[in-house]
Amino acid sequence: MLSIASSELIQIFRNRLVLVTSLIVPVAVCVLFVRQHETFAAIGSLGYIAAIVTFTVAAFGLYATAVTTLASRRQNLFLKRLRSTAAGDARILTGLLLPVAVLALIQVAAILTALAVVAGGPSNVALLVVAVLATVAMMIGLALATAGLTNSPEHAQVTTLPVTLGVIAVASWVGITGTADLAWLKRLLPGGAATELTRNAWNGGVAVTDSLLLLAPTLGWVVIAVALATRLFRWEPRR
Repeated sequence: MLSIASSELIQIFRNRLVLVTSLIVPVAVCVLFVRQHETFAAIGSLGYIAAIVTFTVAAFGLYATAVTTLASRRQNLFLKRLRSTAAGDARILTGLLLPVAVLALIQVAAILTALAVVAGGPSNVALLVVAVLATVAMMIGLALATAGLTNSPEHAQVTTLPVTLGVIAVASWVGITGTADLAWLKRLLPGGAATELTRNAWNGGVAVTDSLLLLAPTLGWVVIAVALATRLFRWEPRR
């Protein structure tokens, strides 16, 4: 697994398109939010900024890159070669996705730390970590499902667009307007509950037990996405 992961990490830094998509674009967008935090906090709150930063990195840096990676490895028959080894399917997928997941977590941690330095830290750090991890798990699940509909790295630019724009739109909607109205609709949409959980963790003012209940819709999307992935993702047959 670690050998696969190290190989994938090298490929990420060699591929300019993936490097721009997974590192430069999300970081540039997030730096804008951090630099203009007073403006965006007036629109929503600091919790809104934390949520939109997390989803920007998770959507562009993790989700889109993961789908592109899986599509590329299937197209060039790398998956077929991996499945001819003794490595199990779970280890193969973990090795392929671990580098982009770790990079995304590092980016989120660095950007949220910068936000905390310039604007004040979160009310509940532990709850914020839970929210970020839940978001990452959801986006990995969605990436696996989308990869089943993606025939090539070029095709990934099309298949990833609805989810990428969709989760960021939901995060912006929930982050700015809150859940006083249409609460269940906003929480059931992909990213809605995770956005509210991130807001609560940063802004405070909500009981931890109430916030933890928001994990249910997010983890529900993980289950749905993984179930879809098992039906859609086309493995090369083992030898």
